[in-house]
Amino acid sequence: MDKFGEIYEQIRVHANELADKVAELIHEGNVRRIIIKDERGHTFMEIPLTVATVGIILAPILAAVGAIATVVSKFEVVIERNAPEPPPAPEPPPEEKPHES
Repeated sequence: MDKFGEIYEQIRVHANELADKVAELIHEGNVRRIIIKDERGHTFMEIPLTVATVGIILAPILAAVGAIATVVSKFEVVIERNAPEPPPAPEPPPEEKPHES
């Protein structure tokens, strides 16, 4: 499931925590996709996230998540994140000029 430049994380939540957890993940900003599965691994919902669409679709997503939370009591949430950016390479030290006497 691992792809280059992507990090996957899995968490388990109860139905009463699902909508809050999804909202929290959406607001983190580095989440690319959220997959909601039941205890047996059946996928209920996949939510692709981009910066441009998060503000527009937040309310309908949370309403749908709340609706599926009434069906099952425990969920597994798979979170696909962007890999963190590597730190910039340090600049080489400036060359010293020899002193003239």
